[in-house]
Amino acid sequence: MTTQADNNPVKAGTAASPGIAPGASAPILELGQVHKRFVRSLDMAEKIANLFGAGLEDQVVRAVDDVNLSVAKGEVVGLVGESGCGKSTLGRVIAGILEASAGTVKYHGKEVSKMVGTERRATDLAIQMIFQDPMASLNPRMRVVDIIGEAPVVHGIIRRNEIDGYVSEVMRKVGLDPATRMRYPHQFSGGQRARIGIARALAVNPKVLVCDESTAALDVSIQAQVLNLFMDLRRELDLTYVFVSHDLGVVEHISDRVAVMYLGRIVELAGTDAIFERPNHPYTRALLDEVPRLDAKKKHFTALKGEIPSPLTPPPGCHFHPRCPFAFDRCRQERPALKDVGKGRLSACHLNDTPEGNPLMRENAPAVG
Repeated sequence: MTTQADNNPVKAGTAASPGIAPGASAPILELGQVHKRFVRSLDMAEKIANLFGAGLEDQVVRAVDDVNLSVAKGEVVGLVGESGCGKSTLGRVIAGILEASAGTVKYHGKEVSKMVGTERRATDLAIQMIFQDPMASLNPRMRVVDIIGEAPVVHGIIRRNEIDGYVSEVMRKVGLDPATRMRYPHQFSGGQRARIGIARALAVNPKVLVCDESTAALDVSIQAQVLNLFMDLRRELDLTYVFVSHDLGVVEHISDRVAVMYLGRIVELAGTDAIFERPNHPYTRALLDEVPRLDAKKKHFTALKGEIPSPLTPPPGCHFHPRCPFAFDRCRQERPALKDVGKGRLSACHLNDTPEGNPLMRENAPAVG
């Protein structure tokens, strides 16, 4: 995997520790300066063109850009942001589906990339991912009994002759009728297919579930049922969740802490109540300002101005500065470090360093539309 240096990287030691919630247990997951790049190298024609001075370069998409994050055992951390912000890619790096281009992912304090043999296999099973579209992630040619039971058999969790009883037990945990285990995925409803995806992940006895927009394709009533199922399983099985979603209402309902991502970077990280009651970063405030709410006072909705920049050519300094109404010269030149701004909240915004203080933290804070 090809990597390139960051634009305006933060110097080592200037970023705050990603930390965990006060009073939480030791971290089960730790991400340190994680980067993920997708590179399209020059083809032969482009290389030949360069011989004549075309000046073409490899195209590098900076999907995840220097992310630090710790997740405590039993915690639910929500990852939110616009489409293209890198949250799903980060989820895949955590789950081991994608390898980080740089940085470290640790599970129980041990770096996953350095694990081998039985230890690595156990870690891969301990961190499972649940995908957004069950019809795309479930093999349409396999019966549910094999979709759920294949991995436990392959990894020696159960014997082949135990598969029926084991799958039936897992299906009951997620609210499915074991009598339907011989059916194919297309014979189930959307909500039932979502539960099959959850059952497949649970079948290998994971400790961490990375949920990538796992309720986005469901009707609201079914979505609520699946969210309640997630919370019940958390209590019953002592699970830890990294919950990726663009739906702020879902994240508010299920998360203990929320990490807000913008163009590959975490720009704010705090407890759920703190994020939703008084966001610190202008981007977080802009996202929350766009959420429809049922209250008596009138609200004038204004879309966040501008489009999210291309990760091929991200802006220098703060990535959000072209769309931020509070941006000043420092924002355009220097990348803000993600640092503690009080009460366990981390924020990457130069407004926190100004003599006047961050205007978003005052009473009657201005809108960011």
